[in-house]
Amino acid sequence: MAIYALGDLVPSIDPSAYVHPDATIIGNVSIGPESTVWPGVVMRGDHGRIIVGARTSIQDGTVIHTTALHPTTVGDDCVIGHVVHLEGCVIEDGSLVGSGSIVLHDARVRKGALVGAGAVVGNRVEVPEGAMALGVPAKIREGAASQEMIRMAAESYVENGRRFRKELRRID
Repeated sequence: MAIYALGDLVPSIDPSAYVHPDATIIGNVSIGPESTVWPGVVMRGDHGRIIVGARTSIQDGTVIHTTALHPTTVGDDCVIGHVVHLEGCVIEDGSLVGSGSIVLHDARVRKGALVGAGAVVGNRVEVPEGAMALGVPAKIREGAASQEMIRMAAESYVENGRRFRKELRRID
């Protein structure tokens, strides 16, 4: 896997986390216990800090970046879908950010909220706890997120990370 220090900025990856060999982790990045980072993910902590909590899935092709003013934080038990772009935002515990969506500077996705596939959560937008954000730009639907669905998705990726850690092998 491609894990790089950038000067004194060295990634911190919990030993129980699964980082796929085709992911790229650079600089000031912290990945918590039992989290999973899938193929094609780029996490570049060059200008600020990126923090990923415990049991969180960062799926294929996602890009997580940061700014000098706004770190990027993803909480515990989150699902970050395929080809997502997170930059300078906060994703609180138990949230799901759907495939192809974008969450930008100083935005906050509160606990148990859901950002729908392809949605754009712009600068300084807050998605309330348990709400759904859908569309471009995202419109908020209060209380519409399924906590059970998000919990089940997060748990399935913890299990899949364990499977990949044990069974993945390159055959070419």
